[in-house]
This record gives sequence, structure tokens and C-alpha cells, in this order.
Amino acid sequence: MTDSYFLAGRFGAATRLSPKALRLYAEQGLLVPAYVDPTTGYRYYAAEQAGRARLIARLRRMGLSIARIARLIELEPDVRLAELRAWLEAQTKRLEQHNELVEAIARQSNGGSDPLVAAVRVRDVAPSKIVYRQGHVTVDALDAFTESTEAEIRTYLAESGKRDGGPMTLHFHEPVNHDGKGHIEVAISYEGSLEPSGDLRIRLQPPGREAFLPVFEAYETFPSVLRVYDAIEAWFEQSVDLSCFGSPYEIYPGSDGARFDVAYPIVT
Repeated sequence: MTDSYFLAGRFGAATRLSPKALRLYAEQGLLVPAYVDPTTGYRYYAAEQAGRARLIARLRRMGLSIARIARLIELEPDVRLAELRAWLEAQTKRLEQHNELVEAIARQSNGGSDPLVAAVRVRDVAPSKIVYRQGHVTVDALDAFTESTEAEIRTYLAESGKRDGGPMTLHFHEPVNHDGKGHIEVAISYEGSLEPSGDLRIRLQPPGREAFLPVFEAYETFPSVLRVYDAIEAWFEQSVDLSCFGSPYEIYPGSDGARFDVAYPIVT
């Protein structure tokens, strides 16, 4: 396959769709793979399917049925937004949390006019050695897992005679929500040599580039933080020669005094 096609796992990580969701949407005809290898059965998706995939993901996070999503994604953007806003006004207090998701779809339909899109920056990422732990958690267990893992990694680095290590990065290899567990990774860079310990693993992080936004207080909590993720994804959709097909991640502490940055790896 060419660089324009991506395996289901890589495509799902970039669009925040789990393998189970991708299989379901393929079966329902919502998001059919661009190519299926007849020998291996591997499913490949084209880069241009990312926008449709993210739209489906946002609509699904709102709790809409598959049948309703199938109809909505075929409507003109202005008609779709009219229906969604009418639906939102009729919901109870619990559904107020979905307001940011509706506005994300509006920003996508308007060509990414959100001011946050213009604030996205690009920087080089130096090669590094990483010690990390992976796990599967719900959004309710995310903070506890992250905090305990970071503390354990930094303790292990100190006991191994290493400096405290670099910033902590939290990778989202699968969506994390209230309904199911998602695959995440907590990682910290270090210098020198180090051996794995228990479920703490070691790897080399190659050099690269990333698109990022600092996350300040107004956007630190869910669901407001989704606006930051949406802005970076919209920025990629507007880019002619840059794309992202890798897991998004958060970097603690962030740049410019922010509590954390949200970043996506760049594929040229």
C-alpha cells in the first residue's frame, strides 16, 4: 500500500475510533475501508476518510443511534447543524455536556474558523529514551492511573540513579470515555541506560515533529478540552502537505505556562 493508506489501528488512533467501532461502522456502511487485503484480511483506510471518521465519532459520542448518524452525515452542513441544535435544545441537563461536541461539528462545517486553529504551532521533537506503562482505563479512572504511574516511574528513575526525567506524556491509543475502557500510555524520558522493571517498559523514541496547542485553564477540563483536540484536527484537515495518523498525547507540564499541551505527531 502507499503512504496514503493506513491500517485500521493507526487510522483509529488518529481519529479517536476504537477497533470495535471501526468494524461496526464498516458493517453498517458508514465508514467502509478503502481496501481490504484479500490474503491477510487487513483493513486499510485512506487519508481523505479522516474527516468523515471524525464526524461520525463526534456524533456517536453524543449518543445518537447508528441509523440517525447514517442520515445526518449525508445532509448538507447547514441542514445537519439545524437538526443538531434543535435536538440539543430538547435535552435534559445531562445533555448539556454535548454542547461542545455540536460546536465542534459547526467549526468543522465552517472550515475550521475557530481561533484556536490559527494558534496551532509546530515544533521538532528530539530523539529520546522512554520508560512507560500502558493500561486500559475509563475516563473516571484516568487521573488515578496517570498520577500513580508517573509517581512510580519517577521513583524508579531516582532509585536507578537517574535524574527526575523529562516531562510526562499521556498517549491516547484508543478513545477513553465513560462507557468503556481505552488503551493509554504514561511515559517519561530519561538519559543513560536503564532496564525494564515489571510492567514498566523501555523504548527509543525517534526524532520527529508535532503540532500542538498549550491548554490553559478555560479548556483544562472535559468536555472543554475536546475543543483543543478538535482545533488541531481541523488544522491538519486544512494542511496541504501535512497529516496525522498517530495517537494524540498530552504533555505535562505544557509550554508558555500552560498546565499541559495537547499534541499530535506529524506525518509528511
